[in-house]
Amino acid sequence: MPSVSTASTGRRTGAPAVERPAHRDGNVLRWLAAYTISMVGDNIYYIALSWAAVRAGSPAQAGAVMAVSSVPRLLLMLGGGTLADRLGPRRVVIGSDAVRCAAVLAVAALFWATSPGLWPLAVLALVFGTVDAVFLPAVGALPARVTSRGQLARVQGMRGLAIRFASVVGAPLGGLGIALGGVAAALGTAGLLMAASVPLLVSVRLRKPPQDAPGDTGGPDGSADAGGSTAWRDLVDGLRYVRRHRVLAPLMLTIALGDLGFMAPLNVGLALLADERGWGASGLGWALAGFSAGAGAASLLLTVRGRLPRAGRTTAYAIIAGAVAIGTLAHVPNVAAAVGVAVLIGLLTGLSGALCSALLQTQADPAYLGRVTAVAGLVSLGLAPLSMPLSAAAIGVWGTGPVFAVSAAVCGLGGVVALAARDLRRVELPR
Repeated sequence: MPSVSTASTGRRTGAPAVERPAHRDGNVLRWLAAYTISMVGDNIYYIALSWAAVRAGSPAQAGAVMAVSSVPRLLLMLGGGTLADRLGPRRVVIGSDAVRCAAVLAVAALFWATSPGLWPLAVLALVFGTVDAVFLPAVGALPARVTSRGQLARVQGMRGLAIRFASVVGAPLGGLGIALGGVAAALGTAGLLMAASVPLLVSVRLRKPPQDAPGDTGGPDGSADAGGSTAWRDLVDGLRYVRRHRVLAPLMLTIALGDLGFMAPLNVGLALLADERGWGASGLGWALAGFSAGAGAASLLLTVRGRLPRAGRTTAYAIIAGAVAIGTLAHVPNVAAAVGVAVLIGLLTGLSGALCSALLQTQADPAYLGRVTAVAGLVSLGLAPLSMPLSAAAIGVWGTGPVFAVSAAVCGLGGVVALAARDLRRVELPR
């Protein structure tokens, strides 16, 4: 199903290539619609799962159910990236969405018929985490197959807007579903939304990978030619490819340090800071809303502009400035100031995150993109969350100020790495 790109048509006819902006490309918009619908379903699923777990067991048991999905995600993510490269990202995304849909609807039916307790929730979380290990790398690799390299930064901005929209819409829909029809209704809604994304994904046309991409062995669906190689050899080859790449290797370290320094203050530290200062739940909510607004503004900027010059330097400076803002957050005098700083953190980290994703997409050989995305996902979803319990314990001993300062230093170090690595510092997004 590959389509001939406008650029290649221009070369063949001698006419100048005219690139269609991603936000006006029906193919991209179908992919974006499928992605958004699926993400709304994800948010409803997580609300329903957490609510059902809390109602069916103790807080410790509920926490265990919510944590179950992270184990297969951590253990299998690299293998999932290899599978996405071997089979093609769209094929893997469609299959993963179908499995997720079937699992969620099965548990919804079980809750409609009876009150089964915790065990089906734990099984569902385990299945979801296992499928996510395949789904997430494929989702990350798919944008490069539906648009041109010059539009990938804009697509990352559009994807960021979709994530914010899904978060804003999904949580209230999940709560409404539980209020009107219980856990079964909420899970059923989530499953149906996941199912609705599949026909849209089927209708998405894939671009043919560049023929001059070094090492590209893409098949007609954008998949790697598995003939003559094993999955293990492909996995090792992908890790070696990332390690030796002059841009991707330092970029992975930049992402790791940035996420390690950012995740704990915003996910755990902010709640503890609000409690320490007496801001209450409303103050915490306003600060989180400010962060979301800033991140949404960064996504909108990339969606409108499509490209920012000096991408490597801009990423580094945004990370360093965001780190300073994180350190400042622990010393703001009131809620209003906290909201203002949170907006700035969202803007800067949203911008650096979207640029990092765009650089991953444009610098990686298409034949390795699933594995490259998996390495980045393993860093963000596997390593960075480990900092949250450690930071919470450290805040209990030393308070918010010192812990936020250390987190800011770790995050800022990611920006320093980006500036110190010459090839990453000088990298540009394609026009």
